[in-house]
Amino acid sequence: QVQLVESGGGLAQPGGSLRLSCAASGNIFGLAAMGWYRQAPGKQRELVASISSGGRTNYADSVKGRFTISRDNAKNTRYLQMNSLKPEDTAVYYCNAIVVTDSRHEYWGQGTQVTVAS
Repeated sequence: QVQLVESGGGLAQPGGSLRLSCAASGNIFGLAAMGWYRQAPGKQRELVASISSGGRTNYADSVKGRFTISRDNAKNTRYLQMNSLKPEDTAVYYCNAIVVTDSRHEYWGQGTQVTVAS
């Protein structure tokens, strides 16, 4: 089992910044990738950004140039730096981890609310 604990959500003004953190613990051997998804009311959950064990990053078109995913392997933590926030970034953000051992396992954090409003 892998546990994911998120922090850093909250309220920001349009144009402002927030940084989300996701700390992984437990059996993280075989951790292949971690990422952030978000779900706004009435919408499907969507990928925001991900980073593989090799450091390859992937971003949704809507956040490219504004959001940056990074990692601290020593702390088993991933970060999502969100700049130039827009009201449409308002959503619950979920940390996600993919672990591949004998099979593929997917884990989710509890979610953290991000609200962008003036």
